[in-house]
Amino acid sequence: MKKTMLSKTMMGRTAVKVLLATTLLAGVIVGQVGPASATAAKPTAAPIMRDNLSKYGLVKDVELPVTVEAGGLSYTLEKIMIYDINSETAQSLIKKYGYGSYGNYLVWTKITIENKGSKTIQVTANDPNPKWTIRIGDGGILDPGMPRKKVYDSNSKEALWSYTLKPGQKLSTFQEFINMGTQFDYLVISLDVKESTVQKYIVNRKED
Repeated sequence: MKKTMLSKTMMGRTAVKVLLATTLLAGVIVGQVGPASATAAKPTAAPIMRDNLSKYGLVKDVELPVTVEAGGLSYTLEKIMIYDINSETAQSLIKKYGYGSYGNYLVWTKITIENKGSKTIQVTANDPNPKWTIRIGDGGILDPGMPRKKVYDSNSKEALWSYTLKPGQKLSTFQEFINMGTQFDYLVISLDVKESTVQKYIVNRKED
């Protein structure tokens, strides 16, 4: 009788040891899987295409985005794309926003503007003077296009025309320009705000 009880006790202890060993082994496996999955290679995000300037022989001195500040206005050029005026992309933008279909090239820009000053900055009927220009060659300035379908939308986030920025206000939007035929020799952003003028070269000279 004692032998039978002893045998059952030993069997019980053995079962406990087996269960404990199994639990520990499972913990080790889980521990191995955790760090491995945590350090697994993550998919690499595709680079953002911010310009196609090289297509026109323009070599950037600086990479986009580029920020220029003058008179309390911060202007950041996020993206600039040049399209032949007759291309599918250009004609699609012209149709969507009501731009004029003229000139040689449509230049599409994505920008962020911010009023870091203490006074309102605007381009409206009260103050129609443009606050920035983009020059591309000797005497050549890109002409801002009028989006007739958005012309009454102040601070449009789709196609900029008029805007009003109070102190601290920021706007991310898109702006179209037309190249009337000037050769792309360089690319420089000029800000002229409240008697303060600053310029920044994106492309200093065209590739030979």
